[in-house]
Parts: sequence; structure tokens; C-alpha cells
Amino acid sequence: MRNIILGFDFGLKRIGVAVGNGVTATASALAPLRANEGNPDWEAVRRLLEEWKPQRLVVGLPLNMDGTPSEMSARAERFARRLEGRFNLRCEMMDERLSTFEARGLIAESGSEASRDSVAACLVLESWFARAGESPTPG
Repeated sequence: MRNIILGFDFGLKRIGVAVGNGVTATASALAPLRANEGNPDWEAVRRLLEEWKPQRLVVGLPLNMDGTPSEMSARAERFARRLEGRFNLRCEMMDERLSTFEARGLIAESGSEASRDSVAACLVLESWFARAGESPTPG
């Protein structure tokens, strides 16, 4: 059964992207999307969705360390609503506290050339899989 999920790490200049497999609960970094004040090239997003045909989308929610919403939280939630509305795909939010910090460490440790934003998107997606506790089902 095909269970593809796309994850996004929202940013004002770049939006990290990862593709995840709900059966194996693993994620891989894709090229980040360029953004202008958080607005992506929607045609590039459409092409990404056509290529991967995900059953669901997950967007990282940048909360403050105490769990309260940050200024970026509202922007990330707006991005998620726009994704859901434009493409008629279920979009869920996932706490992303420390994902960018952790992504920097993983890249430095491995010497990888991967985009920090897309590695952060992988971490968001893998956290979402872990929270689900089992392979999520489409829908």
C-alpha cells in the first residue's frame, strides 16, 4: 500500500521539504522551495504534489520553548491552510521545536550537503510518524 506524506519546514526565505513513507515511518530530504516572505512559488508546490502524490501533508509548527505560539506559528498555520485549500489535501501541524537546531547538528556531524531546511522537514515528519505510534492511514 502506498502511503506517501510530504513534510514542510516553513520559513520566510526557504521552505524545507521532505517526503515520508508511512509504512516504514522514514523521511528523506528534498530540495527546499524558495519563498518570498513565506509565499512559495505555488506552481512549484503543485509540481511537487503531482510528482509524489501524497495522501497527506505535515507542516512544522514553530512554537516557543514554553509551548506558546510564536509569531511564525501564525504564518506556518496560514501556509498549511493555503496548502489544504489549494490542493484539497489534509494538512496537519506538528510541533517543530528545536528541529532546525537538531538539523544543523546532524548536517555538521555527517558532513552532508543537504539543506538544513529540508533536514528539519525530515525531523518534523519523523516526529509526526513517532507521535502517530504506528503507520498512519491515508484520509
